[in-house]
Amino acid sequence: MTEKISRVTLIVLDSAGVGALPDADKYGDEGSNTFFHCAKETGGLYLPNLARLGLGNIIKLPGVPPADQPAGAYGKMAELSPGKDTITGHWEIAGLILDKPFPLYPDGFPPELVNAFVQRIGRPVLGNKPASGTVIIEELGPEHIRTGYPIVYTSADSVFQIAAHEEVIPLEELYRMCGTARELLCGEHAVGRVIARPFAGQPGGFYRTADRHDYSLSPTGTTLLDLLVERGLAVLAVGKIEDIFAGKGITGAVHTVNNMDGVDQTIKMMQGSERGLIFTNLVDFDMVYGHRNDVRGYADALEAFDRRLPEIIGCLRSDEALIITADHGCDPTTPGTDHTREYVPLLAAGAPVLPGINLGTRETFADLAASIAEMFGFSMSSGRSFAGRILNL
Repeated sequence: MTEKISRVTLIVLDSAGVGALPDADKYGDEGSNTFFHCAKETGGLYLPNLARLGLGNIIKLPGVPPADQPAGAYGKMAELSPGKDTITGHWEIAGLILDKPFPLYPDGFPPELVNAFVQRIGRPVLGNKPASGTVIIEELGPEHIRTGYPIVYTSADSVFQIAAHEEVIPLEELYRMCGTARELLCGEHAVGRVIARPFAGQPGGFYRTADRHDYSLSPTGTTLLDLLVERGLAVLAVGKIEDIFAGKGITGAVHTVNNMDGVDQTIKMMQGSERGLIFTNLVDFDMVYGHRNDVRGYADALEAFDRRLPEIIGCLRSDEALIITADHGCDPTTPGTDHTREYVPLLAAGAPVLPGINLGTRETFADLAASIAEMFGFSMSSGRSFAGRILNL
C-alpha cells in the first residue's frame, strides 16, 4: 500500500455518545443517548456545521436536520471491548481491543490495598468510596485540611483518584503519591488510571485546579500510534491523550485547560508541517458536564465546538483529513453520573474525503485505526478499514 494522506486530525468529543449499545442493559445504561437527550431536554441543538458534515444523518436530533447532501462521510461505531471507560474507548480507537474490562471498585478499595498505600505514603487516607469528585471534596475537604490526610475515591470507571488541597499537600507530593499508587495497582488491581485531583479554595467554595494528572497503564499491545511512529510519522497529542497512552507512541504533546484551549492547540498543530496524526481529546463534555448531570452545559459546549469547526476545517490542506468521534457516552439526563455504554459518532471530512458516504454501523472502534493506517499506507491486525470507500483518490 502507498501513503494516501499526509495528515489526519482526529478529534474525540469525550463522551458524546449517540445511543445505547445492544448490551447497554448489562451496564444499567439501557435507553441512554447523550447527544439526543441533550438536544431534547434543551429544546434542540444548533449545530449547523456538524449537521453539514452529516451528524443529523447518523441520528435524529431535535434542531439538527439530516443533510440532503452531507459534506462529509458519516456513520457510527460500536465498542467491541467490554467496559465504557476512557482508556478502553481510546485504546480501541487506536486499534487495541480488550478481552476483559479493567477492575472496578463499587464498594471502595480492599483493605489490604489501602493499607499498603498508607504504609508507603506514611499517612492515613480519607474516603475510599465511589464518589463525584466535586461532592467528595466538599464533604471531606475540611477534614483533609485539618488532618493532612489525602482523599482517596473511585467512580464507576476503573480509577484510583487522590484529591488534595494544594496548600495542604503540594503538587509534587501529590504526584509522588499517585506514582506510588500506580506501582501498587498491578495484577488483579491494575486499574486503568490513577488520577491526581488537586483542588484549592475554602470550605463551601472548593474548586479543582487545572493541575490534574493521569497515570495510566501502558497499552497492553501495539497501537496505531506505535505503528505511525515506527514509520517516521508524527503523533501529536492534545489534551489527555498523552496520559491515556502513558506517553507510548507519542512524539509531541500539549495538555489543555478546557475545550476551547484544546481547539486552539489543535489548530496550532495543524498550522505546522509535520506529517502524521494529530490526536485531540476535548474532555469538558465528560468531566465538566456529563459527570455533573449538567444538560444545559453539555448542550452549550457542543454548540461552542460547532462554532469553532469552520476554523478547524479551514486549516486542512488538500491532502489532509479530519475525523470526529467519541470514546463512550455520559448521558447527563440519567439518574447516575457515570459513563454510559453507547455508540459513538463517526464523521470524516476534507478534500480527499468523498462527501455523502454512509459508513453505516461499524462493529468496532478499531475500524477507525484500520482506516487511518490504510491512509498512511499500512495495515493493522484489528478492525476493517473504510478508507477505500471514502477517499477521493
